[in-house]
Amino acid sequence: MDTPLVPSQPEPPVTRLSASATVRWLYLLFALLCLALGVIGIFLPGLPTTVFVLMAGWAAARGSPRIHAWLWTHPLFGSMLRDWSLGGRVSRRAKWSATGMMALCAMVLQLTSAPAWAQAAALLCMACVLSWLWFRPEPA
Repeated sequence: MDTPLVPSQPEPPVTRLSASATVRWLYLLFALLCLALGVIGIFLPGLPTTVFVLMAGWAAARGSPRIHAWLWTHPLFGSMLRDWSLGGRVSRRAKWSATGMMALCAMVLQLTSAPAWAQAAALLCMACVLSWLWFRPEPA
């Protein structure tokens, strides 16, 4: 009987815990806050998921090896962390998702009564982020 192929997940990188227990708690709280914002960003247009998950992984690596290992192996969030750790790679799906959400935000922004300069600044910021994002390498 053949065993099914299971994609290998590399072990999470060695964490650099802070020496101070207070600082570790602050990193842990920051990681949990970023993770919560990342989850909210899945459902709320305009709030980025990937950036908050990456920040949560960074903070968890310094505050809680257990949370970091959980994030690293998580079915939804783990691939973002693993791709980023392999040279700052961003999946094509994440790029299209960000593009779609920013386009939706740009359309909603046009319907608001925000000053023209604020709308232009927001659109310029989104354009810069998308340019940077689309030039990121993609995982194999």
